[in-house]
Amino acid sequence: MNIDKGTYVRIRKTLLQPSERSENLPEDTKKVPLKMWVKGRMLEEGELFDYAHIKTITGRIEYGRVKEIEPPYKHGFGDFVEELLQIREIIIKDVYGGENNE
Repeated sequence: MNIDKGTYVRIRKTLLQPSERSENLPEDTKKVPLKMWVKGRMLEEGELFDYAHIKTITGRIEYGRVKEIEPPYKHGFGDFVEELLQIREIIIKDVYGGENNE
């Protein structure tokens, strides 16, 4: 899939190979490379999974493998927690005087 210059993408960049990682890490961590994912705009045309240069929103130039085109924002506040719902109900009752004033 061809990606035009200026397209917003997410790249993956390997920062350290396993042999370059600290000796103070847990064994399972030392066995894998240290990688980072960065979003930015393509500085040249390219293809999905090719290596490319991007410019981040802060102006940094990064180089890595293109993993995603126009990545969505994926964030959340975790799984449902019953206690948080109970706290919300207590606050609503205290602030608005209960069910009739919601």
